[in-house]
Amino acid sequence: MSPSILVTGASGFVGGHVAAALGEWKGTAAPSRVRFLLRDPGRLPRHPGVATPAADVVRADLAEPVSLRGVCDGIDVVLHCASHIGDDESRTETVNDHGTRALVEEATRAGVARVVYVSTAAVYGRGPFTHASVAGSTLAPASPTSRSRAAAERHVLDAGGVVLRPHLVLGDGDRWVVPGLVALMRALSASLKEDTARHSVVDVRALGRAVVAAGLSERELAGAHHVNHPEPVGTSDLLDTVADRIGLRLPGTPLDVDEARTRLAGQPRALRHLAMLAVDHWFADDGFWAGVGVDPGAGPVRSLAEHAWWYGQFLAR
Repeated sequence: MSPSILVTGASGFVGGHVAAALGEWKGTAAPSRVRFLLRDPGRLPRHPGVATPAADVVRADLAEPVSLRGVCDGIDVVLHCASHIGDDESRTETVNDHGTRALVEEATRAGVARVVYVSTAAVYGRGPFTHASVAGSTLAPASPTSRSRAAAERHVLDAGGVVLRPHLVLGDGDRWVVPGLVALMRALSASLKEDTARHSVVDVRALGRAVVAAGLSERELAGAHHVNHPEPVGTSDLLDTVADRIGLRLPGTPLDVDEARTRLAGQPRALRHLAMLAVDHWFADDGFWAGVGVDPGAGPVRSLAEHAWWYGQFLAR
């Protein structure tokens, strides 16, 4: 019997690509019904050239637990992609922690078979992480957002659900990663010299397919999984590719990390980006992609050319 699916955050970055992946799904166990949970029902997911599935739309807000009553009735799988990212600690706790707890409780009450939560590798803290496995890593979230998402994970895992932990997510709709890299290079007027730091990266389209596959898979997937391209990307390769794809002119010669720190003195946001890039954030593939039968693609750095137009338009704004 084909499952019915609820998607939270379907108008957001990852959730929108999950909705698009549902519209394209060609695998077995194609969903019989899709329901989008949206805080603003007017913000339906839209991806040019990609059909999203016909869906029921329900208005609910993770910050208002009472609004979640009944949203999981008749649902077999919940794909939970909604989260709040920002400096408002109270808001992140309300939405990510308490909202996820209320959603999981509602899913349990309604008899949902599987909950899949899109979390982040930031729950591990600042690193370095070199070929780190899920089993060998300890949660040490260092920001209000990552702390609240670690708490959300616990609600999902305690209910027997599935947690997916990508690291850097690139592609149409990314307002954080590539824009942050561009801001860093602009502040430096240069890239960084070749170094040994490696980073796990995933194209958001591949992540969208992975989330859907995790929801529909007949395999036992309960627990946490790293969901990144299996091959990490070097810091300088990542920066140079971003600069090349969006046509960023960098007049200065590449800097080493110490030179970059000196140049960024007094710019705390840029220094935080640099600190992350300077050390490994490489999370081991635990066989997730093969287990759910999804191809992670050729690699997000090579696919950046396909997202260059979107980034160009966003950065111009």
